[in-house]
Amino acid sequence: MGSPIVTTAWLENNLHNKQVIILDASMGKVVGKKPIEYSKPVFIPLSKRFDLENTFCNLASAQNNAFPTQAKFTQAARNLGINTDSIIVLYDNQGIYSSPRAWWVFQAMGFKNAVVLDGGLPQWCLENRAIVSELSSDLTEQGNIKGRFQADLVCDSSYVFENITNGKLAIIDARSAARFSGSTAEPRAGIQSGHIPNSLNLPFAETLENHRFKNSQQLTDIFSNLLPNKSNEIVFTCGSGITACIIMLAAKVAGYHHTVLYDGSWSDWGSDDTLPIEKS
Repeated sequence: MGSPIVTTAWLENNLHNKQVIILDASMGKVVGKKPIEYSKPVFIPLSKRFDLENTFCNLASAQNNAFPTQAKFTQAARNLGINTDSIIVLYDNQGIYSSPRAWWVFQAMGFKNAVVLDGGLPQWCLENRAIVSELSSDLTEQGNIKGRFQADLVCDSSYVFENITNGKLAIIDARSAARFSGSTAEPRAGIQSGHIPNSLNLPFAETLENHRFKNSQQLTDIFSNLLPNKSNEIVFTCGSGITACIIMLAAKVAGYHHTVLYDGSWSDWGSDDTLPIEKS
């Protein structure tokens, strides 16, 4: 796949391609935006569940929404019938919200043939494409995918702290301006307000037009204005590592490739009294 996103028209044309596996990566909890709510269950045909909150995460970690282990990812992905030559299409019921996180899980596990459906379920429904009321329950053979964790694509607080003043990193925070400045309380108890020193703010909604990404030229303009030096490594952060992936995917569409996710994000940094915090 060339682009990390595909259109609803592309997916409809490839709905019955046996290589294509469609995964619903919606989350039960939506933070940072008004949730799109549905009066009844709605899914894209042939979708399977990609459970970011219970399966494709590390529940043993103290962090919120922590990355799954390599072994857990491999087994859970095989249970979905995913093979090394599969084409994974990820979507969520908010348009663009949690599906970029699922996309980055695949990237960080060494599987590059995964894309996000631009506009997700809302766009699909808006265009009156076929829908179903249940996820696919078809029993599939075990896949042969094998996760290979790419440690350079995910970092922790120590890595960020070691590099916040040496010019090596650009750090972009996807939270709202009020949360970034520290003028409003964090939604999670026990987390301080503010932001990582020397970080930049790009609220994830600014990369979207309704529930879809802005076009590639608009995204390029956003990032070129924010980051004059395109060669910098970019670390993306947010509240707990979900919406950071939205702006990271937007950066990929805009042509930025040296990208890293701070998986613990602000829920990790803001709960550690030993780490510096800025407010503005």
